[in-house]
Amino acid sequence: MRPPDWLDPLYDATGMAAVDRWAIEERGVPSLELMEAAGAALARETELVAGPGPVRIVCGKGNNGGDGLVAARLLRAAGHRVDVLSVWPLDELSADAGANLERLGGGVEVVPADGWDAVLAGSGAIVDAIFGTGFAGAPRGGAMAAIEAIAASGATVVACDVPSGVDASTGEIAGASVPAAVTVTFHAAKVGHRIAPGKRRTGRLVVAPIGIPDGAPGAPVAGAVNAGALELPPRRGADSTKFSSGEVLVVGGSRGLTGAPCLAAGAAIRAGAGYAIVCCPASLEPILEAKLTEVMTFGLEDADGGLASAAAAAILERAERSASVVVGPGLGRAEHTRRLVREIAPRVPAPLLIDADGLNALGTDLELLRDRGAPTVLTPHAGELARLLGRDSGEIAARRLASAAAASEASAAVVVLKGDDTIVADGGSLAVNALDSPALATAGTGDVLSGTIGALIARGTEPFAAACAGVYAHARAGRLAAGRLGAESVVAGDVVEDLPGGLAR
Repeated sequence: MRPPDWLDPLYDATGMAAVDRWAIEERGVPSLELMEAAGAALARETELVAGPGPVRIVCGKGNNGGDGLVAARLLRAAGHRVDVLSVWPLDELSADAGANLERLGGGVEVVPADGWDAVLAGSGAIVDAIFGTGFAGAPRGGAMAAIEAIAASGATVVACDVPSGVDASTGEIAGASVPAAVTVTFHAAKVGHRIAPGKRRTGRLVVAPIGIPDGAPGAPVAGAVNAGALELPPRRGADSTKFSSGEVLVVGGSRGLTGAPCLAAGAAIRAGAGYAIVCCPASLEPILEAKLTEVMTFGLEDADGGLASAAAAAILERAERSASVVVGPGLGRAEHTRRLVREIAPRVPAPLLIDADGLNALGTDLELLRDRGAPTVLTPHAGELARLLGRDSGEIAARRLASAAAASEASAAVVVLKGDDTIVADGGSLAVNALDSPALATAGTGDVLSGTIGALIARGTEPFAAACAGVYAHARAGRLAAGRLGAESVVAGDVVEDLPGGLAR
């Protein structure tokens, strides 16, 4: 199944190979024509960024190297000094790469593993054409030496299709990898361009058409969320009421952590919920009442400044009238609160979003959520997901896509793995937010995201779509706030203020 229009397609290596094969074998597009178009796009982008000094094109032996050879011929024809450097002996080139070696007319140096630092010194730009989308694993031998030398050169690097060393299907990096300033990819973006750590090696991504006809079989495996997601939530009409716009119930707050539920509830109202209610410890209700004007509070039995496990029945009763429930902001980690979360999470009758301390209360018991009768959304950052899966946080950082998918499968929930490359996983559906927003790297913005997604669900948006739209709008609001204040000065409340702009069509 193809992704909806509000997701820009992202291919993995298998899917892209199938598209190439279909274009060549079924539609009769000569493979050398595709390579010529790819090399031309690579040459154009290289000309734009090259500084003083020769352009060095580092070629592998596959079709990625062939693209580099095309770029070398075109750049030489345009008057540039170009040094073409090969990692492997030239008799190992693929058939199409060999054909373009003949068209180039020579002038290719095969570089030994210990010679790369010297031949790359003083480069005006380096074109990385070593490995393409089919690469997986860790580079070895001469390829590893070339990649390490490119990374150490300090030159502007243009990567062909995908930075060498990055797995195009996952974004994972198993060893050395090329840090590109620009990556020129062909036909469509790949998953590895959008997911860290590969995203951080990709630089500016240019997607170049190379003549593959429309209608290729096979579906992209994921999608990058675009502004079309903002069209999904239902809009208020003349007959709308606060009840039809949906109630968001926020369960949170503990001594010292009253801000988190206020941010989540405030975001829910800004994101279009008809009204929001915060279930909080009774001893803290006066504080929340003073902070919140448009949001109601519901003080419940507490213990040591946090919600007591005895509050479960009242929360479940209130949830029966709610369109969505957000559990976790500012809850704290006391044992009685942990018991509360584990009591209510499987039984909440409404769509449930769990964040922050709500996630910590689950421990590694994701199966608690599998048999829920209503949808579930989890919004962990990498550290929280590591605890949920019983893994090291470094493993989550290295394998973000696989980790999010594993948590979704284990919990039967939509998992929103937060980060610069926020991933939304729901069984076989995968989406990535490609909208950078550094201003969100501050405390409380996760609570804002929870309230935003909770509101979109309450308004009637399907949970996976609500998570995608919420992530996109949240990032957009962060960018708007940064435009007003500067990224380093943004606080979470500023993001709430800019949610209307973030959600605007």
